[in-house]
Amino acid sequence: MKSWRMVVFRIHCIAVLLILLAAHAAGDDFASQLPRIMPTDPSQTAADFQVAEGYQIQLIASEPLIATPVEVQWDAEGAMFVCEMRGYSEHRDEKLSRVSRLVDTDDDGIYDSKTVFADQLLWPTAIFPYDGGLFVADAPHVYYFQDTDGDGVADRQTTVLTGFSTSNVQGLVNSFRWGLDHRIHLACGTAGGRVRRFNDHISTAVDVRGHDLAFDPRDGSFERTSGGAQHGMCFDDWGRKFVSSNSDHLQQVMYEKRYFRRGTTNQAPPSRLSIATDGPQAEVYRISPVEPWRKVRTRLRVAGLVGGPVEGGGRATGYFTGATGVTIYRGDAWPQATKGQAIVGDVGSQLIHRKLMTQVGVPFSGSRMDKGSELVASRDIWFRPAQFACGPDGALTVVDVYREVIEHPKSLPPEIKRHLDLNAGRDRGRIYRIVPNGYKHRVTPNLMLASTPELVQLLAHSNAWHRETAARLLFQRQDDSAVPELKHLLRTSPSALGRMHAMYALQGLASLDAEDLFTALGDADPNVIRHALRCAESQPEFPRLEAAVAALLNHPSLELRYQLAFSLGQWSFQKRADYLAQILLQTPRDRWIQAAVLSSAAGQAAPLLIAMMEGAQTPLPADLVNQLVASADRETLSLPQATSVLQSLLAGDPDLALLESLQRLSPQVSQSLADQTQQRIDSLVQLALAVAEDQSSESRVRVQAVQRLSNLRSSRERIADRFVRLLQRPEPIELEIALIDAIKKLPADDAQHVLLQRWPSWSPAVRRRAIGWLLADATRVDALLTAIEGNQIDHSDVPLASHAALVGHRDAGLARRAKAIFQQKREASREAVVQRYQVIADLTGDHDRGRVVFQKQCAACHQLGESGHAIGPNLFAAVTRGADSILVNVMDPNREVNPQYLQYNVLTIDGRVISGMIVSETANSLTLTVGEGQRHVIANDQIERIKNTQRSIMPEGFEASITPQGMADLIEFLSQAAVAKPDEKSLP
Repeated sequence: MKSWRMVVFRIHCIAVLLILLAAHAAGDDFASQLPRIMPTDPSQTAADFQVAEGYQIQLIASEPLIATPVEVQWDAEGAMFVCEMRGYSEHRDEKLSRVSRLVDTDDDGIYDSKTVFADQLLWPTAIFPYDGGLFVADAPHVYYFQDTDGDGVADRQTTVLTGFSTSNVQGLVNSFRWGLDHRIHLACGTAGGRVRRFNDHISTAVDVRGHDLAFDPRDGSFERTSGGAQHGMCFDDWGRKFVSSNSDHLQQVMYEKRYFRRGTTNQAPPSRLSIATDGPQAEVYRISPVEPWRKVRTRLRVAGLVGGPVEGGGRATGYFTGATGVTIYRGDAWPQATKGQAIVGDVGSQLIHRKLMTQVGVPFSGSRMDKGSELVASRDIWFRPAQFACGPDGALTVVDVYREVIEHPKSLPPEIKRHLDLNAGRDRGRIYRIVPNGYKHRVTPNLMLASTPELVQLLAHSNAWHRETAARLLFQRQDDSAVPELKHLLRTSPSALGRMHAMYALQGLASLDAEDLFTALGDADPNVIRHALRCAESQPEFPRLEAAVAALLNHPSLELRYQLAFSLGQWSFQKRADYLAQILLQTPRDRWIQAAVLSSAAGQAAPLLIAMMEGAQTPLPADLVNQLVASADRETLSLPQATSVLQSLLAGDPDLALLESLQRLSPQVSQSLADQTQQRIDSLVQLALAVAEDQSSESRVRVQAVQRLSNLRSSRERIADRFVRLLQRPEPIELEIALIDAIKKLPADDAQHVLLQRWPSWSPAVRRRAIGWLLADATRVDALLTAIEGNQIDHSDVPLASHAALVGHRDAGLARRAKAIFQQKREASREAVVQRYQVIADLTGDHDRGRVVFQKQCAACHQLGESGHAIGPNLFAAVTRGADSILVNVMDPNREVNPQYLQYNVLTIDGRVISGMIVSETANSLTLTVGEGQRHVIANDQIERIKNTQRSIMPEGFEASITPQGMADLIEFLSQAAVAKPDEKSLP
């Protein structure tokens, strides 16, 4: 009996095809299937909301006061500036957008008066008030607008920065935030750009892809900072940074990239960390209906009549696909226990999601709070919560773009688009606040009238807006009379936040002295101490600084020690290596502590290594030792240093993992010690080879032995020969993969004959690894193509992802041969392939066979539960969009490509071409990922060119390896896996 899913799918497809084909034959333009959804009047909007128990949502501004709001900020007088992106999404050049200033004249909490402050803008996305004016991001520029005659309308416009890309309306520069460092921080978005100060020469422009920026509001000087997500960036009360992207809703920025620009050669881990416990594309609980145009578009795509991935499916629940505006709640209107919660909107699902934030080691994790529901969800499909803020009232302000269609215009087929009004809502917009039951609006203060002493006291206020506005005003005024008050606050305030802000305010007034820092370094709150360390980095070293720092080395706060490890690299302490060792020895396996320590170890790797060896009570992690030895080796070890380290290593038990370090150190010591070391190396090599060849040993142990041997500098020919011989016999898949990875590093040029001979018996996973080695050298490519041309290998056995590399080979002759083999065998039309596979509606899918298809064709790049590799999109999310979506996304992956999953080709200075998806960019390296979780970390100084292929990392051509029956089986397997997926854990 056919499964119910395939029966429904079959009925759906047949009905759709008949209706659509008949409609096309009759010239129907689908108008009857695309009824317009009318907006809800502002006075009636409350009835559409479902709000978490204990809270309510209140309308505080709407049309005609505002239209298409995308960002709000309050000036020091308590007026609210609203960024109105009326030109979204296709009318940028008509200069329809503006910034308005709203005032609540009777202070009842509802805004009732408006002045258009700046008009005729293009696509403005972010605003920030400063010193009587307003910074506005309107890509490619950042402007500063001023009202010089007091009429409330800007009459002076200065271009501060330029070069932000406008290539993607949904990936523009966004989210201006005031930093503790008195700079305005912003998210560059995924569009990126090459940014410079407007009046500087074009040669000064810097690439901001994968970065954010912070600029000085006084002169526009800027620095690239860590970040690089899509839309949404914020700080918590203590300056920790969080960002969001469409399909990765909650990420923490773990460090500032400046720390890795200090001469260290150690590779930094990615600065952005996805921290949601339920995954990047976590499940969300939508209550709004699916839009009619989306349903029609899905049917057209299923029928193969228009391009694009299939979406929708009609389920009320789904996954984050339009996550935006991450905000940490920092107000004081909600209960005290709610401070620090993360808020994220999903503009595509009409909801607002919240997370409980818990620190786990150095990073935080965010867990769902609302079981089976959301903080706020709306039935009105016009509700588009894009940004959030905490203003003078201490509540959570919600910026609702309020559009009938927020979809990117390029995603809409002409047949549908002509019946939609993408401008619907241009004259509408809503701003709400979320408050607890019983909330009473308080008087909005005018901090422009506050005296300097009053501003100082506001630094300890319970509401973040009060603190940050006071800090900004103190910085703007540069009033030295504030200094005594600030020093008093630093020493006596019961508020740790007040003490921290006082310290930064003193720094902003150039009045933070050694006594102030000494006081802050002895604070009772570890967060204050963390920031004292940061402030001390830019101050002249004072006599008691080292003693104060040394006293913190064993502090119970891991996060404090993390900051201390970074900060130590800024000072010239003679005992810096000892201090770093003391920090690292407490948690030697913590990757964040490791990274922080190594960032500060430039020029100190050898003494750090020795201090670690001497202070360790238990064996150090071998990978850490190898990394330290490699760094010390690059910095040139002295004879006594190399001798000390080697003696320590030889005194321990023989360890295969330390082979690399023993070999690095051996040439740098006395002959007698070198001979002793070589004996240890020889015995370890023999042991490792024996383990690698022992078929009775665990595969995991054999793989480790192979990996260790592959990094050796000596005995390479002997090791390569043994590995090639191992490849001639059947072995576990994981060992075969490890052997192929190993010969990539070894002199095994003749191994291609063995690889090609064994090819028919290998699994797809092993073949993918072998292809990587074969493609690295023109001679091997020639051998591969010859084997295909001679029918020794079937062309379909070559993984699809490798076709483009072969067809685009730099050797014109090889490229022509590859084209003759691969291009003539591929379907010219992806639409034809999708259409041909509609027959799966008549087929019964088999779960077990589908599992085999998944493991063979999908697991290299997709994860389902514990199986596979999480490189491509979340497959649970794909399943919620229906079988239609799976079919189109597999067979036509390039209809629409999420920028996150684009394939890049990186040409290195030694001539290698490495292809994959960029997963991180640090201060000194770029990381590409390819199938099965393989990662290539490429140092920036080794990169000659980076090329965006404009193609998905998922290749075309799966019809060569997945039959229609196989596709039906795969869909059945994925569908059952999604149904069986356990509910996410949530808090009451």
